Amino acid sequence: MYPRCNHANGIIVSACHIRFPNKCRGYLQTARFFATSVPTPRIPQTIIEKVVQKYSVSLPDGKVVKAGDYVMIRPEHVMTHDNTGPVISKFKSIGAKKIVDPRQTVFTLDHDVQNKSDKNLAKYANIEAFARAHGIDFYPAGRGIGHQVLVEEGYAFPHTLTVASDSHSNMYGGVACVGTPIVRTDAAALWATGKTWWQVPRMVKVEFRGKLAPGVTGKDVIVALCGSFNNDEVLNAAIEFTGEGVSALSVDDRLTISNMTTEWGALVGVFPVDDTLLGWYESALAKLERRTFASESIPPPPEHPRINRRRLDALRATNLASDLGAQYSSHLIFDLSTLVPHVSGPNSVKISTPLPKLESQQIAIQKAYLVSCTNSRVSDIAAAASVVEGKKIAEGVEFYVAAASSVVQAEAEKLGHWNKLIAAGARVLPAGETGISATNRNYKGRMGHPKAQAYLASPAVVAASAVKGFICSPDSLDTTSLPPAGAPAFSIASGSSDAVEVPQAEEPLFPGFPAAFSGRILFAPQDNLNTDALYPGKYTYQDDITLERQAQVVMENYDPSFAGNVATILPSLPASDESIKSGVVLVSGYNFGTGSSREQAATALKAAGVPLVIAGSFGDIFKRNAINNGLVCLECPELVADLTATYAKGGARGAGGCEGELTVDKGHEIRVSMVDGNVTLRGSDGEKTYRVRTVGASVQELWVCGGLEGFILKSIQ
Repeated sequence: MYPRCNHANGIIVSACHIRFPNKCRGYLQTARFFATSVPTPRIPQTIIEKVVQKYSVSLPDGKVVKAGDYVMIRPEHVMTHDNTGPVISKFKSIGAKKIVDPRQTVFTLDHDVQNKSDKNLAKYANIEAFARAHGIDFYPAGRGIGHQVLVEEGYAFPHTLTVASDSHSNMYGGVACVGTPIVRTDAAALWATGKTWWQVPRMVKVEFRGKLAPGVTGKDVIVALCGSFNNDEVLNAAIEFTGEGVSALSVDDRLTISNMTTEWGALVGVFPVDDTLLGWYESALAKLERRTFASESIPPPPEHPRINRRRLDALRATNLASDLGAQYSSHLIFDLSTLVPHVSGPNSVKISTPLPKLESQQIAIQKAYLVSCTNSRVSDIAAAASVVEGKKIAEGVEFYVAAASSVVQAEAEKLGHWNKLIAAGARVLPAGETGISATNRNYKGRMGHPKAQAYLASPAVVAASAVKGFICSPDSLDTTSLPPAGAPAFSIASGSSDAVEVPQAEEPLFPGFPAAFSGRILFAPQDNLNTDALYPGKYTYQDDITLERQAQVVMENYDPSFAGNVATILPSLPASDESIKSGVVLVSGYNFGTGSSREQAATALKAAGVPLVIAGSFGDIFKRNAINNGLVCLECPELVADLTATYAKGGARGAGGCEGELTVDKGHEIRVSMVDGNVTLRGSDGEKTYRVRTVGASVQELWVCGGLEGFILKSIQ
């Protein structure tokens, strides 16, 4: 049981963690304190489905949770970081005054910690004051990256469900926790009610065979997976990692792999509970127990509220596994023994190249980064330190380092790894080049200028490249122990990721929802149009930015002329009655909106005058943001294919229009019936019809309410 605070002003401080108790907290309800077993139902379930079942509320009697189900979930924990400020605003705007379960909520300040401006410091102070007032677990700037903190402090724990308002909450799967991203409005709903909605993703099994060669890391595994299975095999899926190869992967490797399942396109990436993970927790528990000296006259330190002997023993006794006959949409096989170090890029995680092939090109770099929640743990810092020891960073190269948390940095300093990096010329991270990084994203514009070239690699490769000034392998890498420097062996064993088409029955529209959407089409012939392209990261944490300003910068990183084009088109659209919603309809390719959890990627489009986006498929986080904010998203692969064949350069997405334009405008008009899903496209070459699956009544009601925020306000009232 969690420790109890017996007075109103008590403050418990541990490892830079501030817990602000309140008068009414009392003892934590322990209904899910231990990771308990789920009785095997008649319908086989995957381990992920079992965990979701445990955290689902208001299920009908006998309901067995399966992929595709919409469920109401009450997660173990919900984390927000620097975006806590906007969540507070949403929370207050919906009329909520009380955090329904302070133990569920965690704040970690980690994104803009180098910003010492009065404005940012005031923002941080306001977040801390809110935490103090509501008794919320709070980790201040300097404690570490939120995802790392959640793992270190046991908020992400095996066989639990923990969500975060950040796209890399998949990382929790490295410790067998079902971690998945939510968006800011979801976070406000969770604070107010303890619950939010979730659609259980399709299940994909990824089987690891063989064992990694010396010098090959978990970063190489996920970089190669992103480049090998790069046709949306895991898009919007929940991945279960299995196979003989799992046992030889360290927990740090697993955290890295799970972290970057986000870039691979998945919503969840879970490893099993095995001896490796249990041993890691035993080591973590031993470190916690050594924090305070105990003797006959000095009592032992208080039990950690989440990582403790009772919880680990319960985990050993009630380990979960997928049922025989559990259904997977696909089964991917990857042979670890055939993998050599890989580098991702430039500017796309779907491009991965064996390092030996890339090294021969001697691609010069100017920046190198060993930062982020992906690869800044002790083992990563140690690997980089061993490479640079006794050497100096190459002239003209800036090598930045930052530990994943204060705990990681303290241990790295104690072991001497940190000082080796600094002695070599690495810099502790402060606030038209080429860079290589051990982070998780290398999207265009992510590391500076949109024309910069960005590559991803393991910490050792990043460090070696910083020393030599070009992308290369560490001198310590024994190439004779590596497999041939080609593509790793991978295959799809069985199953299909293609969805089964289910006829849609006509349903009455929710009162107030338009019978149709109509307007002018703008076509962006691009797959994987990410959130950095839709809404530049430099605006993300400007909490006071107006919707009008969002509309002015929308799509700036993809097509700087987009916002102006939309503003020009809107006045020319014919007037429509209340039953038809008119505006500019944006059409794009597959995995639209992939990337971060920034809500403004959806709100900026809507504010600009785009009420409807049609794509081949959507990134799930973007789609969730869109639904929560009243932006309608529909999938129509046939329309995308026709527009691509006619107007995309070379008949393929990715190179702009036939005339070199990034956004194609040929004056086409579109009408989408929300009653029967009929789509009518009119152009100079005639008229053509398509069909789409329309949104259901629950989404329609959110739209009528102006989004989830308005829906919650309505519910409270």
